[in-house]
Order: sequence, then structure tokens, then C-alpha cells
Amino acid sequence: MIASLLLSVIGLSSGFLVAGGVVALMVGLGILSRFIEISHTAKHALLYEDCILFGAIFGNLLTVYQISVPFGTIGLAVMGICSGIYVGGWIMALAEINHVFPVFARRLGIIKGSSLVIIAIAAGKIVGGMTYFFLGW
Repeated sequence: MIASLLLSVIGLSSGFLVAGGVVALMVGLGILSRFIEISHTAKHALLYEDCILFGAIFGNLLTVYQISVPFGTIGLAVMGICSGIYVGGWIMALAEINHVFPVFARRLGIIKGSSLVIIAIAAGKIVGGMTYFFLGW
């Protein structure tokens, strides 16, 4: 009983530590402020912070305690879409912060249509993910 309680506290504390590190990375790299800037939603900055906090807590509880959430197939699809948007947003924000797209465009000589290149990258990611998950590659 005491061992289980101790392991639970250690697991939850470790999860909080990792989640805190991820949030610190988001803030340190300026990803959150860039999301807010791009979406023109500065008035909701506190809501972003609250959602990140509650998402980290909820994610920790789900993974550490392996809680089953009975949302069914539709809930799984919504969760998958939200997770994909989150990961895609991270990738695009990190790429933008590292100035990958301007260097890529300059090297390929792309002057016009850079938004089409970004859309093509996103579409390729979607097709690749769907192929992986639905065809089991």
C-alpha cells in the first residue's frame, strides 16, 4: 500500500517535471507567443496558458495511471486530429524559428508561392500519416 502510494507520487511528480520542461521549452523558444501572434488572439493568452497547464495535467493522469476514457471511435478521431494539429504546429513553429523555410526557398530559388510549399508539406504529412495508420505501413 505504501509502496504503491510512493510510486504514484513519484510517477506523478516525474510527469509534472517533464510537462514543465515541455512548457518551458515552448516558452523559451517563443512557440507559444508565435502561435498567439499568428492567430491574432493575444486577448486569449491566459486561456492558452490554462489549456497547456490542464492538458499537461490531464495527459499525465492518463499516461501514468492508464485511465481509460470512453469516448469511442469519434472521440479517438477527434483526439487524433487534435494531436496531429499539436505536433504539426510544433514542427512548423520549430522550423520557422530555425528559419528553415527562408533558407530552403532561397536555395531552391522559390520567390513566389512559398505558402503553396507549406501547404504541400502539410498535405504530404497528412497523406503519410493516413497511409501509415490506415494501411498499417
